[in-house]
Amino acid sequence: MIKSIKFFIIISICLLSVKANAVIEVDITRGNLNPLPIAVSPIFSDKASKDALKKELKIEDVGSEISLIVENNLMRTGLFNPLERGAFLQKPDVAHLKPRFEDWSLIKAQALITGKVTLEDDSLRVEFRLWDVLAAREILALAFTTVPSNWRRVGHIITDKVYERLTGEKGYFDTRIIYVSEEGPKIKRIKKLAIMDQDGFNTKYLTLGNELVLTPRFNPTNQMVTYLSYFRNLPRVYLLDIETGIQEVVGDFPGMTFAPRFSPDGKKIIMSFAKDGNSDIYTMDLENRIVEKITNHPSIDTSPSYSPDGKYITFNSDRSGYQQIYVMKSDGTNVKRISFGNGLYGTPVWSPRGDLIAFTKLHKGKFYIGVMRTDGKGERLLTENYYQEAPSWSPNGRVLIFYRETKTDSKGEGFSAKLWSIDLTGYNERLVETETDASDPSWSSLLSN
Repeated sequence: MIKSIKFFIIISICLLSVKANAVIEVDITRGNLNPLPIAVSPIFSDKASKDALKKELKIEDVGSEISLIVENNLMRTGLFNPLERGAFLQKPDVAHLKPRFEDWSLIKAQALITGKVTLEDDSLRVEFRLWDVLAAREILALAFTTVPSNWRRVGHIITDKVYERLTGEKGYFDTRIIYVSEEGPKIKRIKKLAIMDQDGFNTKYLTLGNELVLTPRFNPTNQMVTYLSYFRNLPRVYLLDIETGIQEVVGDFPGMTFAPRFSPDGKKIIMSFAKDGNSDIYTMDLENRIVEKITNHPSIDTSPSYSPDGKYITFNSDRSGYQQIYVMKSDGTNVKRISFGNGLYGTPVWSPRGDLIAFTKLHKGKFYIGVMRTDGKGERLLTENYYQEAPSWSPNGRVLIFYRETKTDSKGEGFSAKLWSIDLTGYNERLVETETDASDPSWSSLLSN
């Protein structure tokens, strides 16, 4: 269950985050060419709080661990270069009260994060401050109060606040990723629904692996997911409440339903329905269960995805003879093909920012993850590999997560499926750690919204 976190402003000027007045500025459009040197000082605590938290959480120093979460989150963006703690000249408790900016300048830090953690009335209170070392001033200060077991989330929320203050855009760290966990040989894979924090921690398995599961997708407004499951070899679209574990079938269609996604307001599911060798796109209103047919064409229409304002839908279809990407109004009118490059296009998904559509492309035996504008112009291929597909956007529309498979050898061994992420610049491609093999990832919206 997601427990709430209360926010407090601890310094009145901390919200004066006008980017034009900031000395520090991180250009997120250039990838990791010039990462910002930043010092993340360990969050300190008094002895009584440290001992009490150690007893409750079985963690030696929870403040230091929260700092590591912030440090690792920032490092993985490729935009920041967290400096080695061993080079710090000032103690954490003193730095939090009044940094000696000349000491931090000496180790080339341009920004500094300090903090303090205490246990008050059985609640965890974490203060943090962000300092502009070059301008020798504080630029952000907040405090959070929550239950002690929420300490990892505090680290992610701090990162979101720092990222937003230094880049001018929302972060994506207090989020979760749902995916298909895979184990066993390629011809006999056990697949379960799994969910984890975006940094790979707190993994939980939502299904037992008795039935094949595919394409889990988050509801953008709550902790519901929709996915495809083969129960008794019958493919059906399901709804699952992550918090309660309650699941239900979305309608009882006589054919095969697949590729489900939620509408931006979370009130509808859009999906493909295959019958008599044809596949069209349908929506279902989750409140009254009214089903509406959106496309009606003697071709395969699938993989629908709404624009963030809900006015348009992108999908892929072979109605031109080859699998390509199309855009239409949400009522199915005004269908336009937007992909015209060489190769086959699939799995289109609209950016949360509304400006781009991500896709998978197959050309000359290689798979690409790319993006194009919503009119099909400006196509950019971000990464290529033997086999990769199913991009999903971070909630700020700056990073894509997808999955990649490896070849088997002559003995049928060596197969794996892993999650990877890449930013929109095409830089900073990273393996996303999971406990097992993984596929079909979907990124949640911010939990702290």
